[in-house]
Amino acid sequence: MTTTHAFAVPPQTPALSTVQDTRAAMRGEGFAHASYLFYADQADREGYGDVANLFADAASVELDDHFTKEAEAISYVGSDEANIRQAIEGERFEATSMYPTYAEEARQDGDEAAAALFKEIAADEADHRRLLASALEAVTTGKGTVPAPPRVDPVTVPAGLPQVSSARTRANLEDAMHGEGLANASYTLYARHARGAGHAQLSRLFAGLAEVELREHFAAEARLSGQVSDTASNLRTAIAGETWEAKVMYPTFARRAEKAGDGQVADLFREIAGDEAGHAASFREALNRLK
Repeated sequence: MTTTHAFAVPPQTPALSTVQDTRAAMRGEGFAHASYLFYADQADREGYGDVANLFADAASVELDDHFTKEAEAISYVGSDEANIRQAIEGERFEATSMYPTYAEEARQDGDEAAAALFKEIAADEADHRRLLASALEAVTTGKGTVPAPPRVDPVTVPAGLPQVSSARTRANLEDAMHGEGLANASYTLYARHARGAGHAQLSRLFAGLAEVELREHFAAEARLSGQVSDTASNLRTAIAGETWEAKVMYPTFARRAEKAGDGQVADLFREIAGDEAGHAASFREALNRLK
């Protein structure tokens, strides 16, 4: 398991290119965090408890270390009011634009199960938007109360092949899963901020929304897309992803940040690249033990 190091927020506002790279990295970290949790479940089902623990530990690092430090680097988490407004905008986009578009495209391509899922999630996100709007009114006016979180209906993600036929639907599922992973991670940080500010009910709302995004939306999309395979294959997928981040993505982001004058963020990217190389090595050792 990677050791968490302290990271100080840069005193200056990072350059736009640095912010964009950091947001891209956070999207990847949120996706990895979610994927590894379901890989851990699959390893448990196959009786590989040590691999399950390895995936669970890596998932924790991706969220609690990498995603959190990157969020600090660009002041991603604001006031409770700002966080609610950001969440409302994200839910609005998904409910009124992204998911309806994906549903129609899946219908056109004959992927009826994906079309139905996208339509269902769009409705969920519209409900989330309404809950957040009520929370915003309570926080900004002092009138009313922050709503209770929605009920979570978890979806199991067994190993399996993709259940969609078109390349477009598969790409849309991949994009949607990245969005749900990002929402889960973001809402987790928003919940922690609200709890620290003494807003317990708002913290519970964000935490509950985070669970829906992970255990329902991401999970249902992962099941359709065949995101989870057998443990050996999941390890190979994780090794490839961690190796790319360690050798390509984060070093590229670090060079750009250094050139833009964002030395502390560049150092963070290099630190995370080292962590990801360590994850790849650990996953490779676990894979070798399975053979």
